[in-house]
Amino acid sequence: MEILQNILLALHLLGMATIVGVFLVQLRAKSGHRVGLVLGGAITQVVTGIGMIGLYHATHPDAAGISPKLWVHLGVGLAILAAAIAAFVLAKQGRRVNGAFHAAGGLAVVNVLIAAIWPA
Repeated sequence: MEILQNILLALHLLGMATIVGVFLVQLRAKSGHRVGLVLGGAITQVVTGIGMIGLYHATHPDAAGISPKLWVHLGVGLAILAAAIAAFVLAKQGRRVNGAFHAAGGLAVVNVLIAAIWPA
């Protein structure tokens, strides 16, 4: 199970890197944002995050409920996913995606800071 946990963690970090990387590279762009990559990273983040929590609780039946930090992570992750979906839909309609794109990227940076600064 530890191998599966590590695989999920690696995929989770790659999802984060995709969102934040695309966001930082295209921060000043006025158009042409790669919203598909951000959406893929957001989906990866939410799915692997939920998978890691589920796997942890499956292998540690005596563990308490989910910590407040993880609830906040999940909430921000779902907001990132919603913004990425909005940006994707707007892009498919040929409309400007700047607001939704920047919301997804900015929230991803916030989620990284939560992970790094908030004690476990």
